[in-house]
Amino acid sequence: MQKQISIFLLFLLCAFNSYSQDTLQEIKIQGSSKSLKKSYKLTTNTTTLTSKELLKAACCNLAESFETNPSIDVNFSDALTGTKQIKMLGLTSPYLMITEENIPSVRGASQAYGLSFTPGTWVESIQITKGAGSVVNGFESISGQINTELIKPISDIPFFLNVYGSTDSRFELNTHFNTKISDKWSSSLFVHGNTRVAKNDMNDDGFLDNPLAKQINVLNRWQYTNAKKGWVSFINFRYMNDQKQTGELNFDPDRDRGTTNYWGSEINTERFDVSAKLGYVFPDMSYQSIGFQNAFNSHDQNSYFGLNQYNIEQKSYYSNLIFNSIINNTMHKFSTGLNFTYDKYGEFVNVNDYSRIDNSVGAFFEYTYDNTENFSVVLGGRIDNHNRLGTFATPRLHVRYNPWEKGVLRFSAGRGKRSANVFAENQQLLASSRTFEFLDTKGKIYGLNPEIAWNYGLSFMQGFLFFGKSADVGFDFYRTDFQNQAIVDIMQSPQQVLFYNLNGKSYANSLQVEFNYEPIKRFNLRTAYKYYDVQTDYLSGTYQRPLQAKHRFFGNLGFETQILEEGKQWKFDYTLNWLGKQQLPNTSINPEVDRLPEFSPSFSVMNIQVTRSFSPTFEIYIGGENIGNYKQDNVILGNENPFGPTFDASIVYGPVFGQMYYAGLRFKIK
Repeated sequence: MQKQISIFLLFLLCAFNSYSQDTLQEIKIQGSSKSLKKSYKLTTNTTTLTSKELLKAACCNLAESFETNPSIDVNFSDALTGTKQIKMLGLTSPYLMITEENIPSVRGASQAYGLSFTPGTWVESIQITKGAGSVVNGFESISGQINTELIKPISDIPFFLNVYGSTDSRFELNTHFNTKISDKWSSSLFVHGNTRVAKNDMNDDGFLDNPLAKQINVLNRWQYTNAKKGWVSFINFRYMNDQKQTGELNFDPDRDRGTTNYWGSEINTERFDVSAKLGYVFPDMSYQSIGFQNAFNSHDQNSYFGLNQYNIEQKSYYSNLIFNSIINNTMHKFSTGLNFTYDKYGEFVNVNDYSRIDNSVGAFFEYTYDNTENFSVVLGGRIDNHNRLGTFATPRLHVRYNPWEKGVLRFSAGRGKRSANVFAENQQLLASSRTFEFLDTKGKIYGLNPEIAWNYGLSFMQGFLFFGKSADVGFDFYRTDFQNQAIVDIMQSPQQVLFYNLNGKSYANSLQVEFNYEPIKRFNLRTAYKYYDVQTDYLSGTYQRPLQAKHRFFGNLGFETQILEEGKQWKFDYTLNWLGKQQLPNTSINPEVDRLPEFSPSFSVMNIQVTRSFSPTFEIYIGGENIGNYKQDNVILGNENPFGPTFDASIVYGPVFGQMYYAGLRFKIK
């Protein structure tokens, strides 16, 4: 029995916060050494990125961890902050539930920049689930879920060092310290610092291509494991301070802030997080467990964009109690529990106060049937009471069927509901001369009603031998229908942003076709074609969602030499992203010099990286991003008169900086 408990605790270490029976099944079947993993037995359409996959690119933070994965699209949000935003199924990240060990993390005030607050070296693995997620994790997920697992103290090495520098004057230092205090206690200290020290203007528009920046980020992590008695626990303490300065080359914040001398912006964020998680496996019933999660965070952002002031403070508390067991036998499993969320916002846009308090309490039940061979279903539902969204139900369904060997067919459907934080999620629009206007005023969130959407998905994957070598092909199709949506309208006028609830149709169709092949040992080819039909009824008509390419192609080549006895090895990685034309916001009434076409041109971006391992403890890497040196034309409208009526730095569809090369080293003490 103790052995059974030890095995179950091992599963909890890998997926502690989920407690989903489906998630535990995923951990069981992943015995491959591949860096990107898909399962034929997992009910949900989930891709797992391991730490090995994250080493294929610079991966300085979580926002930059998806460059070699076709499921996620990485975009720039504006021409000033350089912050990368992600999309999945043709929808932006607010419609994704982003969690850290299945506790909601990037949400509310942190929506715009939160992905850059988790350094890549802290990450053990990332699970990307398409479609409606599990009801265990909440009601907000619409297009999918991204869950990050951090390195566990019990399995970490005593010391790790990563040093990074790039031609855009960005420098980073990561150090990990880990110690085994006793046979039950382990602790890790992660320290991250990054800075950008030089002003770069590669397109000669008088504005910084990337912000001057400084960040210090510290995480202290404790783990307790008692296999004999069935207990496992994690306690985390984190502090982060992030500072960004951008704008015109000659902007000096001490001299020019709040004036029209030069246009500039500063975004300063301070964040503190505490979380505690406790899990218990019943000694006489290894299939039965209970988990309790608690998390508190304080997020304080003070910022301005030219003459636009934006300050937001969020204090949040999250609590989740989860019980897992079986009905009669292990083919019938269930998870049930209660959770509570509390968010206190202090939000100020210029002289307007949008402060509020949100809280909710909910109960969930999720049933899993798995015949352990070719069929499984996860049926879940939850009831929540929210002080602004009211009382509502959230149903979710996932089905998996294996018609034959190495073939898997999946279906999912589910409902999501969320309150749109329209300013926090669209901060790039503050870097413009647009005025902001709410057309709806009777709702409870900025005068708007909550967003409601249904997501449906169908996917198929088939593995086979091609010329005697391993290959797989797959496709998935997902549709998201909005019953209600908070519309951010930049199609009506280049001088306005209109906020209102959907009056008509809004949907997102996503089709992805993949082919993956290993023609020779240690050489892998990944390809994917993606088609997005994302349309919304605006006041001025029906348009493809702005800054969303309808057609995309992804390709990745990776090769590793055989590892020699001394640990010496070469690794090569090449990634291509081709993007078709994108609908651009309406600029038709601007003067001709500040007018954009209706659609952007198509373009491609290529990234490379070469890694040389000298031993199991030391390696160096060099790489390049956008080596084709593609740069968007006319990035900042009205750049010669940034306080004039046509200034707009938010219309970015492609790279701003051009070529960027980097180098770094990794050193370990095992």
